[in-house]
Amino acid sequence: MSDNLKEIRTNIKRRQLINKIFAIIALLTIFVALIILLGLTLQLIIQGAPRLSVEFLTSFPSRKPEQAGILSAWVGTSLVMLVTALAAVPLGVAAGIYLEEYARKNWIADIIEINVTNLAGVPSIVYGLLALGLFVYQFKLGESIQTAGLTLALLILPIVIVTTREAIRAIPNSLREAAYALGATKWQTIWDHVLPSAFGTILTGIIVGLSRAIGETAPVITIGALTFIAFLPDSPFNAEFPFIPFTSNFPWINFEQLFAWLRAPFTLMPIQMFNWVSRPNPEFQLNAAAAGTVLLIMTLMMNGIAIYLRFLFRRGVKW
Repeated sequence: MSDNLKEIRTNIKRRQLINKIFAIIALLTIFVALIILLGLTLQLIIQGAPRLSVEFLTSFPSRKPEQAGILSAWVGTSLVMLVTALAAVPLGVAAGIYLEEYARKNWIADIIEINVTNLAGVPSIVYGLLALGLFVYQFKLGESIQTAGLTLALLILPIVIVTTREAIRAIPNSLREAAYALGATKWQTIWDHVLPSAFGTILTGIIVGLSRAIGETAPVITIGALTFIAFLPDSPFNAEFPFIPFTSNFPWINFEQLFAWLRAPFTLMPIQMFNWVSRPNPEFQLNAAAAGTVLLIMTLMMNGIAIYLRFLFRRGVKW
């Protein structure tokens, strides 16, 4: 018996030692990765800082590096991300709610779940080819902002769906049972109790998806994004009061002018950076670093807003 106890204790000590070694290796790996990431980010900021200015943000691309700017790139990125969010977020959250709360647990639901999970790992170029055949050629949307936004929406849709399902699944059943006990319907329970409680986690998944979409180049190049563009989309508003465009038959809104920017050609920040990096002039390399710094700031701002909103919801929602 004593020999068995000694062997058990020896095995336990050996496994504890292996666990400690694994934990140390994991921490060192994370530390090295963070150091490398921080070094690359600082190098990017230091290289691009001299070119950051108001003129750089408000100027169009140019053949002269000292006059080149990213106005059309950051405006195009903002508009495309707006279309992406408006298309992917409602549809993804609604799909997640249906699959988790309403869909019957059968083989059809299992197939849908497997396919949604697999779609999250499909290479982005595949979505670009799909959008080229579907949106550009089939639906005749052209090489426009709306096509780019819908393409990136397809790209992040599986992420939003999976995150929504996991967030809803994490809500305790006691919350649902309490709502049912007070006479609430299923939709009232979901809308008034489940979704507010899960919104913080859902928002995290949305921002992760948008952060991936904002840096994608392969899908948008496939559908025809421009590498050089020296104009902005038409403004949806008028310069004079009441600013909203109306038709001659007042008070009908001129929706054609209001949404004309959706059909405009576009470029994005990653494409503009690629264009500059591919040029031999070293001055364009500095422009690319400055554009990368602006793109990093835009991504951090999105994440900061998400973190703040998540904090507000988690502070206001109590189980």
